Formats: sequence, C-alpha cells, structure tokens
Amino acid sequence: MGQIRTSRRVTAASIVAGMAVPLAVAAGAGNAVAATPQVSCTSGRAGLAAKLQRDITASLKGRTALTALSLHDRTTNTVCTLRADQHFDSASTVKVTVLATLLWDATQHARYLTARETGLANKMITQSDNDATTALWKQLGPTKIKGFLSAAGMNRTVPGAGGYWGLTRITAGDEQKLLDLVTAHNHVLNDNARAYTLKLMNRVIASQRWGTPAGAPATAVVHVKNGWLSRATHGWRVHSLGAFTGGGHDYNVTVLSHDNTTMASGVSTIEAVARAVHKDLSPAG
Repeated sequence: MGQIRTSRRVTAASIVAGMAVPLAVAAGAGNAVAATPQVSCTSGRAGLAAKLQRDITASLKGRTALTALSLHDRTTNTVCTLRADQHFDSASTVKVTVLATLLWDATQHARYLTARETGLANKMITQSDNDATTALWKQLGPTKIKGFLSAAGMNRTVPGAGGYWGLTRITAGDEQKLLDLVTAHNHVLNDNARAYTLKLMNRVIASQRWGTPAGAPATAVVHVKNGWLSRATHGWRVHSLGAFTGGGHDYNVTVLSHDNTTMASGVSTIEAVARAVHKDLSPAG
C-alpha cells in the first residue's frame, strides 16, 4: 500500500538529512491517544469550513501524536487552525526561514547572492543538507535571523541557541506567516526572493517529498520542506510545510507534530491530514 512505501522511503533514504542537534535519542512517546483536536475553520465558500473541520478531525482520530495545523487557501478565503501557538522543535523546517533570512538580508544590502550562497541554499532546501544549513546559519548570525523574524511578524519563533538551528522553537501559526510571505507579493520578501524560494521547494529530492503533498491534485505545483528529529523527550518530531500553486490553486498547509513513536507514524499522521485537506479544497482533483 502507499503508506507502507512511504514509511520505507522516509526511514531509509531521508533520515540522515534530518537536522543537526545535540544527541538525539529515539524514544517512545507512550501509547495514550491525544485529546480530541479542536480544529477551527472559517471560509468564504458555503459549507467548506464545516467539511474541513469534520474531515481534519476525523483524520486525527485515534492518533497519539500532538499535532498542530495551519491552513490558508486564498481562492476560497479559507483558514483552518489547530494548536497554532503550540511550540515544537523545528528540525529541518527552519531551513526555509534560513533561506528567507538570507534573501531578505541580501535585499537590505542591495546585492545578489554569491555563487557560494546559491550552492549552499540549493543543498539546504533540495537535499536538506545540514552542513550547508550550519554554514548559512553561522554566516547570518542571531541578529539577522531575529531581524527577519521581526520583519515577518513571526513573533513566537525562537532561534535555536548555541548554533543548534534545529532546536529553533516554531509554531504552526508562524510557519503559516512564512508560507504566506513566500506565496504572495509583500514588502518583506521581494518577488525574486519568493520565486527563488518556491523554485527550490519545488525541487526537493524525491525521497523527501512526503507529508503535505500527499493527495495533492495533479494540477497543482507542489512546494515542500519537511523536518524530522527524535529526542529523549517527545519522541519523534515530524513536520511538513507545503505550498500549492498553479492550476487555480493557491493554498498553504503546515502540519507540525511531536510525541510520535516512530518517524513513519508521524509521516502517516501528516499525510492523513493532507489528504483530507486536498480532497476538500480540490474535490475534482
């Protein structure tokens, strides 16, 4: 089945590129089922908010992970949230923030990226390369990273200390702000920066294209960045950021989770949510 193939792919091919943090320990999160999620949705399309709320809730039924969600569909003026202010360790999802900071800072200084920077950025996003991320994180430093977060209104995001970018504390709400900046004209990221970010997210290697793209309509252009990390507390953190454009589509989905007993179970949870979202937003595929 599709989920079994996905599980094998992510555990074998992707795990090395997860992120750089202090000693990571795979630990079970216990068997307790998470409390019934309180998904909140609003929409400009009649009946859509109630359908999304019902279907997202159903997709999470019986799952043990603590899951957060943010969805924004501009076409139907739809917004859904679940635990949007809950903090999670970012793992590799912070790499989109690192790229955005790099591009924002370059614009502030009216310069283009260097060949070195474009090479590092490409590896960081398309392959989730940790060494490339560390190099850019060190280059930017905390002042520039915090400067971008402030400009972006990502006020709940806390950069990882001591060089541990993967321990940046993020929320689904702030990640949604980032995706909104990447996918629409704004005064923080110029159009060239947005196009470059989307291009790299569209070119993520096949073994890392799991998560929010699951069930996406064939007519959509898919942009994704995932993160995964296991630690002694809260088991596996498994996250996925997705932007879906083209073919009449214009929506972003963020799903964050921890307390997953395995990476595969985290992927399964995210993909169940994603399939519900794509089905409801694009019923005709």
